[in-house]
Amino acid sequence: MSALILIVDDEIDLVDTLEYNLRAAQYQTRRAHNGRDALRLAAQTPLPDLILLDLMLPGISGLDVCRSLRDNERLRNIPVLMLTARGESADHEAGFLAGADDYVVKPFSVREVLLRVQAVLRRSREYAATAASSREILFGKLRIDRVAHKVWVGAEEIRLTFMEFKLLVSFLEQRGRLLTRDILLDEVWGITAAVQTRTIDTHVKRLRQKLGEAGDYIETLRGAGYRFIEHAPE
Repeated sequence: MSALILIVDDEIDLVDTLEYNLRAAQYQTRRAHNGRDALRLAAQTPLPDLILLDLMLPGISGLDVCRSLRDNERLRNIPVLMLTARGESADHEAGFLAGADDYVVKPFSVREVLLRVQAVLRRSREYAATAASSREILFGKLRIDRVAHKVWVGAEEIRLTFMEFKLLVSFLEQRGRLLTRDILLDEVWGITAAVQTRTIDTHVKRLRQKLGEAGDYIETLRGAGYRFIEHAPE
């Protein structure tokens, strides 16, 4: 069965356009034009495989919708691609803090959105296919359940967004190796330099903050990229 995409935007014409093109690409769709309906439709069975979520919505904002999704155990792992008319880095940071996995700035091309959707869904399926064979990862203070998308630092469970979780697993699987931003864009986001490098830096920054004392496992190699330490501290 094809993936189900929930489109949330108060611009009717834009939703019509996105829905038409997503269906032409063989995706199923749902649509909502405000935050309240977005949360209701996100919880309907079957759950959406991806949510396209506008930042500026009437009533409940896109940021608050995203926060509510991440606070819901059943919905927290649904990838969220934020649609925003604002280009300032502060707005992108706010979206990531709320739990968005990536953003597209309006005006955007439909092709760009389709490529982002395709990449996220492909990586999500690839991850699910391999997660069951090596469900749990232990490293130092970290414990990761790949199937349940859960992370603990010591005894404390840490809530990560879909992309933060994939980023952490990618680091762990390649610990000791230099990972440039281009490598991370390809392996985690599944796309090329269409995403700005500050997307990577913002995700790494947020991941370190959420991991607390385990955040030091991720090293910055200035001018080169990032590296996860090879051996856990004693």
